[in-house]
Amino acid sequence: MLEDRQALVAWFDRTRARSAALFEMIDEAAYYTRPITLRHPIVFYQGHLPAFAINILIKKGLGRPGVDARLEDLFARGIDPHTQDAADATEERTRALWPSRQEVDAYVRQADHLLREALLNDTLVRDDVPVLRGGEAVFTVIEHEAMHQETLLYMWHRLPYALKGAGAPDGYSPWVSGRPPDRSEVRIAEGVATLGARRGAVAFGWDNEFEQHTVPVPAFDIDAHSVTNADWLRFIEAGGYRTQSLWTPEDWQWVRAEGRTHPGFWMPHGGGYLWRGQFEEIELPLSWPVYVSLAEARAFARWAGRALPTEAQYHRAAFGEPGGGERAYPWGDDPPAAAHGHFDFAEWDPAPAGSHAQGASAWGVHDLMGNGWEWTSTVFAPFDGFTPMASYPEYSADFFDGQHYVLKGASPVTARELLRPSFRNWFRPQYPYVYAKFRTVSR
Repeated sequence: MLEDRQALVAWFDRTRARSAALFEMIDEAAYYTRPITLRHPIVFYQGHLPAFAINILIKKGLGRPGVDARLEDLFARGIDPHTQDAADATEERTRALWPSRQEVDAYVRQADHLLREALLNDTLVRDDVPVLRGGEAVFTVIEHEAMHQETLLYMWHRLPYALKGAGAPDGYSPWVSGRPPDRSEVRIAEGVATLGARRGAVAFGWDNEFEQHTVPVPAFDIDAHSVTNADWLRFIEAGGYRTQSLWTPEDWQWVRAEGRTHPGFWMPHGGGYLWRGQFEEIELPLSWPVYVSLAEARAFARWAGRALPTEAQYHRAAFGEPGGGERAYPWGDDPPAAAHGHFDFAEWDPAPAGSHAQGASAWGVHDLMGNGWEWTSTVFAPFDGFTPMASYPEYSADFFDGQHYVLKGASPVTARELLRPSFRNWFRPQYPYVYAKFRTVSR
């Protein structure tokens, strides 16, 4: 990729065009709002994406000045406060600092031009510059943007429909047909799971993906399909949100404080529920996977007499083979394609569980990559051999705090470049906004 400058610039252009389209969706009245109050206002993200790229590639990598030092400092880092009080204090402190949308637009144009010229003409790989070793800076800035695009979309999900000025695109039609798959389990034989990537064997990986290692995994049973909205209705009807014994003390405190009675993507309506889609409320699709927080997922698992899979169990079910081998993807070694799963900005909402049969793993487990991230019970922590990356040393290290948990797989809006076995996502247990589903395993 780095040798083919035209292909590299085409990747950059596609990524930037996707971001531009997302910001064009937003009405002026929403620009300084926080659709999720634990995150920054929308203005921050439009400036953050090019500023991050300038700071990493142009300044740290190439040692040249950027476009606007003040804005590159203001938009430098998108780490959000984890408490409401801290979020409100941050907003109060920064509100007067945000530039106008016209100023941000002008900065974006200048930054994009500078970045594009660098990708076409500058030396992007240098062993004597840590940020450029192996072309790290280039991969960092483009994959970072793809990850933020998913963040933007679940932020947009929380906006009132009237503030999405562009409205639904032509041809928007959520895939709501189909009955929920029957609940069934698949036996995964004892074996090993390979976690992480081997340094030097892949073009790029984030620091938490290294170093590759194997983990022995005893035999276990796993749900063939993700837990669906139909399954979750039974949990609600059984009093799941009212039964304290199903929840950890911290999770129960969250349920009570939030007044939780249903998942965050559901809307009560006439004694039933609607799904809050990206562009409209939809009669609850019972066949879709339920999107929930880890707190909710582990309460369901306890109610069902089961558990959430570990990261190693996920890997064994997704990439392992009965004969002992391992695959590059659940479906085999072929590159990701539309037939394999609901990913790579396939749609604005989920698809029915099990609707991509060609993407099933060797064991017959469906949707392990696509249609929603998969919660695991594994605390996000470094692998042996972890070394902070030169381009973004705080990327993972700031979250090795015992309070974040690993998610695997992909959602409908996860870029195909991130569909690799070693890629790890992570969130706090009480974070209900991400496109995250789950399945259970035997205890």
